[in-house]
Amino acid sequence: MGGQFPGRQPKTGWMHFEHVADVGVRGFGISMAEAFEQAALALTSVVSSLDTIRRRETVTIVCEAPNAEFLLADWLNAIIFEMATRHLLFSAFEVDIHENRLSGKAHGEAIDTARHQPAAEVKGATLSELLVTQTPEGHWLAQCILDV
Repeated sequence: MGGQFPGRQPKTGWMHFEHVADVGVRGFGISMAEAFEQAALALTSVVSSLDTIRRRETVTIVCEAPNAEFLLADWLNAIIFEMATRHLLFSAFEVDIHENRLSGKAHGEAIDTARHQPAAEVKGATLSELLVTQTPEGHWLAQCILDV
């Protein structure tokens, strides 16, 4: 489930939100790990349509940070780094979080500019409006502003 959600926050999914010159991303999930996976999908969808990206390669990403917010920023920045250095786009993510350590997998393929038609280059995940929180209903929200 992805895209824009008017009104209520979904249990699972992702969305973009307005920010002055950059792009905000939000991931929603039943667990913190799922919210991080959805935030990663929102990040990738800034660059290209997710349905054009095939799962041909898997990259393992490990992050550790002092708290959940910095862990989210590190996770998103690690994905951005892998996309830039390996020339890959990702369309699926698996995340496992224990305390302040994240082990993840990003699934995707090499960038094909004709098929993927990259729309933007994401430079990094910022600390602006960085938030990881559990809602009163027990679901998770992970949000960040991306520098594009």
